[in-house]
Amino acid sequence: MKKFSQLMSPIKVGNITLKNRIIAAPTSMMDLTPDGRLTPYNISYYELKARGGAAVVTVGESITHTETGESHNRQIHMDDPNALPGLRHVVLAIQRNGALANIELSHGGKYGGLTSIAGEEINDKVAYGPSDDTMENGEKVYEMSKEMILEIVKSYGNAAKMCMSAGFDMIMIHAAHGWLFSQFLSPLENKRTDEFGGSLENRARFLMLAIEEVRKVVGPNFPLELRMNGDDFIEGAMSQEDYIQVAKMVQDQVDLINVSAGAHEGEGMFIKTHPSMFMDHGCNVYLAEGIKSVVDIPVSCVGGIHSPELAEEIIASGKADLVELGRALLADPYFPKKAMSGREADITPCIRCYNCFDASINNTVVVCTVNPVIGNEFDNKYYTPVAERPKKVLVAGGGPGGMQAAIKAAEKGHKVTLCDNTDSLGGILKFAEHVPFKKDLHDFSKVLERRVRSEKINLLLNTEVTAETIKSMKPEVLIAATGSIPFIPPIKGIDHPKVMIATEAEKQPELIGDKVVVIGGGLVGCETGIHLAMSGKDVTIVEMRDKLAPEANVIHAMALEIELKNHVKQMPSTVVASITDEGVHCKRSDGSHEVLEADSIVLAAGVKSENALTELADLVEEFYMIGDCVKPAQVMEAVRQGYYTSREI
Repeated sequence: MKKFSQLMSPIKVGNITLKNRIIAAPTSMMDLTPDGRLTPYNISYYELKARGGAAVVTVGESITHTETGESHNRQIHMDDPNALPGLRHVVLAIQRNGALANIELSHGGKYGGLTSIAGEEINDKVAYGPSDDTMENGEKVYEMSKEMILEIVKSYGNAAKMCMSAGFDMIMIHAAHGWLFSQFLSPLENKRTDEFGGSLENRARFLMLAIEEVRKVVGPNFPLELRMNGDDFIEGAMSQEDYIQVAKMVQDQVDLINVSAGAHEGEGMFIKTHPSMFMDHGCNVYLAEGIKSVVDIPVSCVGGIHSPELAEEIIASGKADLVELGRALLADPYFPKKAMSGREADITPCIRCYNCFDASINNTVVVCTVNPVIGNEFDNKYYTPVAERPKKVLVAGGGPGGMQAAIKAAEKGHKVTLCDNTDSLGGILKFAEHVPFKKDLHDFSKVLERRVRSEKINLLLNTEVTAETIKSMKPEVLIAATGSIPFIPPIKGIDHPKVMIATEAEKQPELIGDKVVVIGGGLVGCETGIHLAMSGKDVTIVEMRDKLAPEANVIHAMALEIELKNHVKQMPSTVVASITDEGVHCKRSDGSHEVLEADSIVLAAGVKSENALTELADLVEEFYMIGDCVKPAQVMEAVRQGYYTSREI
C-alpha cells in the first residue's frame, strides 16, 4: 500500500476522474500582456505544476466583464476573443503533462476601480459594488443596477463558452475573498432592498444566476467548482453558519466546493486567507470540514497545507475530499510526484515568507525564495547549459547559497568539494531550529543538507578555505558563499556582559533574562523579539528608523505588525546612546531620554559581508561570489545566485 494512499487515490468530480486528490490552486499572473493575454512565460509557469504531478492545474483569476471587474492591473480578459489562443496553449501545456486544466472565473466588484492590493487607481475606471460606498482612499463605489447585474451574469456564460472553446476540463467560479459575489453575500457590504439584497437567499441570487448561466453553457455533467469562503472573519459579515447555508443552496448546481476564508482586501485579512508563518498549517481546514458535513458533493480545502502527511490526514479523517495547494507548489511543483514515489523527505517546503506575492505586486513576476526556477520556468524548460568538461569546483560556505551551488554543480557532473568552517551545514539558517514559527525555514535547510549528502560532493566541515587549502586542492572554480557577520555598532558599553548577538539568543534562550531589550528593529530584530516574547519574556525593540522592519515585504509586514502589536513594546525613532549596568540609555527623536531596564540585551543591528576570499581570486581560473558575501540580502538571493552560478559552469 502506498504511504499516502488516500491522497493518491482517484476521485470523480462531475464527468471526470482526477488521478489524485491534489489540485494546483488558482494563482494569478501579473506579467500578462497589458491587454490581459497569456504569454509563453505564463504558460510555462502553469505547465511546470502539471509536470509535477498535480491532478488539476487551475489558471488564476480570469475576468468575465473587464469594463467593471478587473481588480488587478493585469488579468485575463475573458470577454476578449483575442485571449483565446493563449488559453488554448495553456490548456494544451497542462493536458500534455497529464493534468486536467481548470480556470477561475472572477469579477472584482467594488475593486474594479483597481484599488485592490495589486491594483493602481486609474482615473477613468469606475467602481461598482452591491451598494453605494466610499473606499478608504475616497474613491466612490456605485451601486450596480439590475441591468448591469444581468449583463455580468451573461458575461459568465460568455466566458464559459470561451473556456469550452479553449478545451478546459473544469471551470471554477470565484465567490470568495471579498470579490463580487462575496460582496453581494455579505450583509456588511450589501445594503440593497431589491431582490438582490436583504435575506441570505436574496443576497445569493446574483451568484446563483451566474452559476445557472454557466451551467446552461457547459451542460449538466461538466465539472463546475465553486470557490467560496467558510467564514469572512469580519464582524457583521458572513459567518461559518451562513456559508453552510450557501453550500446547501449551491450543491445541486456545482460538482466541487473549494472552501477558503476571509476578504483579503480588508485590513490585516490577507494573512488569514493566505496563512502567515505565525499561523498553524492547515488552520482553515476546519471550515471545509463544516461544509463537507452538510453537502453530498466533494469538498476541497486550502490554508497553508505544507506536507503530504498533513494532506493525507485531512483526507483520511474526512475533513475534506481534496487539497488545493498554492504556495506549496511554488516551493516544489513536484510535491505530488515526490509524495507518490516515497520521496516526501525531498519536498522543498514553503517557508511562508510572502516573497511570491510581493514580487507579483511590485514587479509583476512571481518568484520563490526556496525555488530559483519560479519566475524562470520558460528559460529552464528550453535552456540547459551543458558543461564542456567536469571541473574541480570548491564551494566555500555551507549556508543556503553554498549548499545550492554545490548541489547544482554536482548535478552537472563537476567534482565538487563543499567546505564550511563550522561543524554543521546551514549557515544563518541554523538559528531557525529554535524558533517555532521558523520551522519551515529549518526544514528547508535540512532538505538542502540531505541533497548535499546524497550527491557526489566531498563535504569538509570545520574547514576554512585559505590559500593553502586552494593550493592543496587545486580547484579550477572557487565559489565564495561565506555569508556575513554581525555588525557591531559603536555604542558605548556594547561589550557589556548582558549583550548577546540575536542568533546566539535564539540558540540559547536559557541564558536570556525576563526583561529583554532588542537593539535593532529590522526583520531579524523583530522576529527575534517576537519569539522571545512568545517564550514569556518582556520585550522592547529599539529602532533608530521611524518604522520597524521597513525592509519586510508588504504582506509579511502585515503579519509582523499584528505579532509586534500583540507581543512587544516598540520604540521606533530611538537611538541607543550607551549601555550601562543601569540599562539601555536611549534618546528619542523629540530629544527626550529614557533608560530601559534590561536583564538581557539582544543585538540585531544588521550584518556586514564576509568577503575575505576575494584576496584568493587569482589562485583559481574562475572565481564567483554569491549571497551575503556580495552584499547583505535575504535567503532568496543566496539560493538563486547559487543555483544560476553553478548552472553556467
